[in-house]
Amino acid sequence: MENTNESKGFYKLSWAQRIGFGSGDLAQNLIFQTVATYLMLYLTTVLKINPAFVGGLILTVRLIDCFWSPIVGRYIDNHNPKLGKYRSYLLYGGIPLTVAACFLMLPQVAEWDYTAKVVYATVSYTVLSMIYSVVNIPYGSIMASMTRDNDEVLKLTSTRMVCANIGQILVQAGFPIGLAYFAHAATIDWNQALFMAIGTIPAFIILPSMPVLKKWLGKKGLYYTLLAIGFVGFCILYSIPKFTDAGSLVEKLNEATGKVEMVPEWGDLYTFMIQAAKVLTGVGLLVGSLMWALVPEVITESEYRTGNRPAATVNALASVAFKAGFSIAGWITPLIMGMIGFSFTDEESALQTDPNAWFTVIAIFAIAGLALLFYCFKSCQERIATTPEKPVSYGEMFREFGANKCLQLMIAIFIVVFLASFISAPVNAYYIKIRTYSEIAQNAILWFTTIIPAILLVVVAYLIYKYPLTDEKIDEMNRAIEARNK
Repeated sequence: MENTNESKGFYKLSWAQRIGFGSGDLAQNLIFQTVATYLMLYLTTVLKINPAFVGGLILTVRLIDCFWSPIVGRYIDNHNPKLGKYRSYLLYGGIPLTVAACFLMLPQVAEWDYTAKVVYATVSYTVLSMIYSVVNIPYGSIMASMTRDNDEVLKLTSTRMVCANIGQILVQAGFPIGLAYFAHAATIDWNQALFMAIGTIPAFIILPSMPVLKKWLGKKGLYYTLLAIGFVGFCILYSIPKFTDAGSLVEKLNEATGKVEMVPEWGDLYTFMIQAAKVLTGVGLLVGSLMWALVPEVITESEYRTGNRPAATVNALASVAFKAGFSIAGWITPLIMGMIGFSFTDEESALQTDPNAWFTVIAIFAIAGLALLFYCFKSCQERIATTPEKPVSYGEMFREFGANKCLQLMIAIFIVVFLASFISAPVNAYYIKIRTYSEIAQNAILWFTTIIPAILLVVVAYLIYKYPLTDEKIDEMNRAIEARNK
């Protein structure tokens, strides 16, 4: 029976294949999380570029990507390279992606005049984003080409997201530590590094337990539970500095400068409460990782209706939605915080500003990512990768978007959940030092690290409620497709 099911596309995968596939997401997150969390801070605090321009640049590049990603997806769906329909691009795009990541933070740029910095930032970030799509879109399509088995897809998604979160924790904790180390700072702010990364910890507990949790709570019940826990975490984070004297300022000697400074002093209890609340928020934002399991479902629904399996096209649209959430966050964060009274260029930076340290850290992450992309290429086996009998046109792509209500809902969920994930990312570095800023600046930090993400989690819960595809429907569609193909 098992062999019969495998002949119909319901393949069982080994852990080596799952981990090999997941290593590709780890590789990409070493670069993407660097851009999502620290690029805005690099441009505003190291290169001293106007925050409003930086926000506009992030939005503009994402708008370009709205046109570029469908082009990449259409090209991939209509071609079949010898090294693999999708996995070939891990090699074809991996090397230029590594080079582009290193060029994003060249240390010499800090000495250039303002106009040259602006041109450099615009070109380097645009090129990096376009190359990233050439790797990310086909990578996302690999999962839908390995098996139709829903349980295996869930295991693949869980493994992929564990690896992605390893990348996230390495970047969010490792970047400030690396900056302090390579800038030869007198001390490393371990509380700050822990706060930046600890929200990722739940991924290593919840994601491996996904099959069990899903059977216990159901797919939507699991999502609702995670979102509720995250909402509580954001409420606690808001309350601690707002309604207590935690983080009161004390005098401390700065060993690097020899000056006495006022710094926030957190007691052990308050430190524990803050880090525990950050863990709870990570539970809620973990829903963003689980959203990728919806992509194969939407691909299957499209194949069931049309007879075509537009894996790269759907992944391209998911990628646009994912990046739309990131871009909106990157645009409105410096803009609104500036309107409230907090300027990233004028306020004291929460991180080291040595340009050589920034370049060294991103180069280490980029080279490690390239090695992981090669490993992913060797480990993935495509079994359901198909090329349409006739090329997919742009008109057909947008007609599919108009006809596919599941795709529309999935894209809406992606935008909101990743907006919630990234809107606080650059500001988190300032939370631990919140007492060193003015009352207006403190309110700005709290809005973007707690209030707005909490509201967005409620919106995500509503969109998930409207999503119609159940596991039973997907299994029924897959069997009908295999019977029809036979």
